Amino acid sequence: MFHPDSLIPDFPILDQSIQGRPLIYLDNAATTQKPMAVLLASRYYYEAINSNIHRGTHHLARLATEAFENARKTVATHLNAATPDEVVFTSGTTDGINLVANILSLSGSIKPGDEILISTLEHHSNIVPWQMLCERTGALLKIIPCQDDGTLDPAAFLELLTDRTKLLSLTWISNSFGTVNPVAEMAAAAKKVGALVLIDAAQAVAHLRIDVQALGIDFLAFSGHKVYAPTGIGVLWGRAEILDALPPWRGGGEMIKEVTFRKTTYNDLPFKFEAGTPNIEGAIALAAALDFLNGIGLSAIQPHEKSLIRSAAEALSSIPGIRFFGPTDRAGALSFNVEGIHHYDLGTLMDQMAVAVRTGHHCCQPLMARFGITGTVRASFAIYNSQSDVQALAEATEKAVSMLR
Repeated sequence: MFHPDSLIPDFPILDQSIQGRPLIYLDNAATTQKPMAVLLASRYYYEAINSNIHRGTHHLARLATEAFENARKTVATHLNAATPDEVVFTSGTTDGINLVANILSLSGSIKPGDEILISTLEHHSNIVPWQMLCERTGALLKIIPCQDDGTLDPAAFLELLTDRTKLLSLTWISNSFGTVNPVAEMAAAAKKVGALVLIDAAQAVAHLRIDVQALGIDFLAFSGHKVYAPTGIGVLWGRAEILDALPPWRGGGEMIKEVTFRKTTYNDLPFKFEAGTPNIEGAIALAAALDFLNGIGLSAIQPHEKSLIRSAAEALSSIPGIRFFGPTDRAGALSFNVEGIHHYDLGTLMDQMAVAVRTGHHCCQPLMARFGITGTVRASFAIYNSQSDVQALAEATEKAVSMLR
């Protein structure tokens, strides 16, 4: 097993103090920090090969195009996509989900009375686009309920699945509670009624191995900044035969083969979904981030991060009035509240002790409403966190609670 302290030099932002204390960064579900390999990849692009791609014939254009398309191949390999043509670069998970919602609407695939199925655990990014789609098409949005332990109700899910279900869109890991949904099993059930399946892998991408072919799904979206890459870059993976049959959403350069004032012929996959100049540097840096992650190995990362979450729950459990949310077997994040103390106040005092956690509803207001709360304190973990960070979290929480009571 790797030692997380050995990774600290790879993340220069972590080498700083807050209020005279070393920074303990536990807000990784919001965004991860960037290793030197990613920072250098971004710098290399702008310093050495900065150019627009695909259509230029000069030297820099060729180098930039090669680096960009090699990045697509890296992502395809990481996801076990059947072909790199199934990888569409986006600005992030939100953009990818909106892309699917819009192309399904434009294609006429969703009709009045059809049903879209999502869950109570979803981030707003996997709620609002489907609400908008339903408003445009007359489809109905159905919600899989959440049980008291933060897991989805399997019986209710199967009951909600009918021949009217046209799409199941589901988060793999809850960004709020760390719940890991059985997406392969749920996808298989959805396929039996003929539904398409989209997986929001924003939280899963840094913690779980992804094999889109083994999952048996149709679409998967994630954001680079959740997996040690820059903001503003993401991926939508889609099965080639489905993407090929669906129309483009945005029009402009790159997504065309030929334009006349009478008619436009659209480009092949994946370019017909990548209108305009893409985030070239972001794609190259994303590939560097995935190479960094795979260089360590998810087989080493997963048990390390799970041990941190278990240790954190154990260390915090002695605080009187503490309430944890989500199942015992979590991934990525640990959410909690302390009775009689507002989560914002708790997080603010912890920040004064250099422990960075997230407070609020985590873009999951319906989930918070289900549990009768306005938000939680969320500590979320990454490869560079250690047991000493868990100890710092527990000490800061205990001290903050004592100050607020």
